[in-house]
Amino acid sequence: MGQRSQADRDAMTVEIGFAVLTGGLLAGCAFLAVCAPAFLLSSHGAGRGLMVFAGAVAAVVFMGRVIDVLGRFGRRDSGREIGRGAPPVPGQPSQPGRTSPDS
Repeated sequence: MGQRSQADRDAMTVEIGFAVLTGGLLAGCAFLAVCAPAFLLSSHGAGRGLMVFAGAVAAVVFMGRVIDVLGRFGRRDSGREIGRGAPPVPGQPSQPGRTSPDS
């Protein structure tokens, strides 16, 4: 595996920050979506249980997002290390400025 360059470490730091930030935003949205009926209907009986359920949903959404983002980054990073991460070669190169004779 070897030593990682500074650029690799910076990329991992940015990816972790992105995963945590988007995970937190999605978890907050999930929490609000689950709790919205209780806030709108003001049902005091189910308030505590609904808050606990909303917290559990938010935790699952947060962890799912973080695992998804970091897993995707890890697969991309490991593919590059073993030589499979090279971009595909296009079928025909781009020829800017050229037009077909029919145009």
